[in-house]
Amino acid sequence: MASTDPRLRALHKTSDQPALVISDYTGWRSLLNPLWCYHGFRMAVVGLTVFGLIMVFSSSTVTMAAQGKSPFVQLISQGGFCVIGLILGFMAMMMPVSFWRRAGIGIVLAAQILQLLTFTPLGIDVYGNRGWLNLGFTTIQPAEFMKFAMCVWLPSSLHACGRFYRKEGIKAYRFPLLVYGIGLALVVGGKDLGTAMILIFIGGVAFLVSGFPGKWMAVGAGLAVAMVIVLAVSSPNRMKRILATYGDCSAADAQQVCYQSIHAKYAIASGGLLGLGIGNSREKWNYLPAAHNDFIYAIIGEETGFVGCAIVILFFVILGWCMIAVALQVPDRYVSMVLMCVTIWIVGQALVNIGVVVGVFPVLGVPMPFVSAGGSSMIMCLSAAGLVVGLMRAQPQIKQARQTV
Repeated sequence: MASTDPRLRALHKTSDQPALVISDYTGWRSLLNPLWCYHGFRMAVVGLTVFGLIMVFSSSTVTMAAQGKSPFVQLISQGGFCVIGLILGFMAMMMPVSFWRRAGIGIVLAAQILQLLTFTPLGIDVYGNRGWLNLGFTTIQPAEFMKFAMCVWLPSSLHACGRFYRKEGIKAYRFPLLVYGIGLALVVGGKDLGTAMILIFIGGVAFLVSGFPGKWMAVGAGLAVAMVIVLAVSSPNRMKRILATYGDCSAADAQQVCYQSIHAKYAIASGGLLGLGIGNSREKWNYLPAAHNDFIYAIIGEETGFVGCAIVILFFVILGWCMIAVALQVPDRYVSMVLMCVTIWIVGQALVNIGVVVGVFPVLGVPMPFVSAGGSSMIMCLSAAGLVVGLMRAQPQIKQARQTV
């Protein structure tokens, strides 16, 4: 039934593509309502960030006390990163789509320069990965900026190069392939296989939705798989992690390479349905390494149980669904591609993190977006959320609804 509201009728007529008016989103179609997705995405980001602050504080108090520090140190630090991320996210939200199209190449080159600095004396090793920069007053992980940069730049570059494919063949894509390959190589050179896999996911989605030729897509997928296998086999530490995940741990391994995975499972198993209560984790008493970082989901399972774990997953489902729903309806191809790239980054990384904690994947060292402690990850995830909110406003119905408020 057509809407009687003249503003909605006008919106329906002026839309660049066939779309349902707001009043038509009834029943199951409500899940596709762009306005619901717009507000649902923001609510999910806020929910995950606030819950993450609570869990970072809860999971880090014992570690901080053991180091002779205030139990509030990690909470204050993470809160500060949230403030910085919210400021950058607000700035990203206010930027027009044209800005991201023009600035994308500069952003990705800046990300590569920062990543290159990790191979200088400024670079430091963290858990065997040389992917961090010591700035004196703090440390940053440039690879997190690389994820954001690839999501912004790669879609515009691929979309532009696709116009010349029929004339030049695969050579039309030489520039995005070269720049993307350099960025990926710099991350791999720092031995950060987990982040490299996330960049592969982002690149794979960008190439897929841009209309990249299927036969070359298959070649690229094969090369990516081969690279991951070679990197895994060539590192004794990675092979131990893989064997620990998919094989049986010996008595010696249980106290070494398997230790973290075993205690993560202990934490989740002891949580039951409702958990032990916030602050009552036993594994955070220096039994589970990186309890407030990469393995915070284990503490969530222990303290909030199955219900808490399910709510976290639900939040990420909402994030992914909202971004995909808007991406499929927005008329701007570039906006659609960026939303898909950010989706695979945020949701894909969350699924990998959860998979590592529950033992589906070997330990890869990737944090849970918006939840795990870590300044670089929190700042760039909130910046990406601001970017998404700004891009969602290009969707005709969201744009019209904001103009009429």
